[in-house]
Amino acid sequence: VQLQASGGGLVQAGGSLRLSCAASGRASSSYAVGWFRRPPGKEREFVAAISWRGEVMYYADSVKGRFTISRDNAKNMVYLQMNSLKPEDTADYYCAAGPRVGVGVRDYDSWGQGTLVTVSS
Repeated sequence: VQLQASGGGLVQAGGSLRLSCAASGRASSSYAVGWFRRPPGKEREFVAAISWRGEVMYYADSVKGRFTISRDNAKNMVYLQMNSLKPEDTADYYCAAGPRVGVGVRDYDSWGQGTLVTVSS
């Protein structure tokens, strides 16, 4: 499956953004989707993930209560609603697809290009 993330931008602390991940290909297969991010000068880290039917969702502790992952399989879209943004949320955000939902990079075998989120203080 091919993925394309979008929706990044510059926002003030406390603001909100919604990231979108458009999927194409592998239409007949189910897939889980994860969001990861790479802050400036740091390693890639897990943010959130959702199973194919949406019954299982995982969140990193740092975003629980602020970020919400959702998906619309009819549109082949996955979303990440980000509220109460903090400067430490600044990062390149990536969506990824894999056969099963998980929190590790190795759970996913298809990756899209990132979308930059910058949160100013």
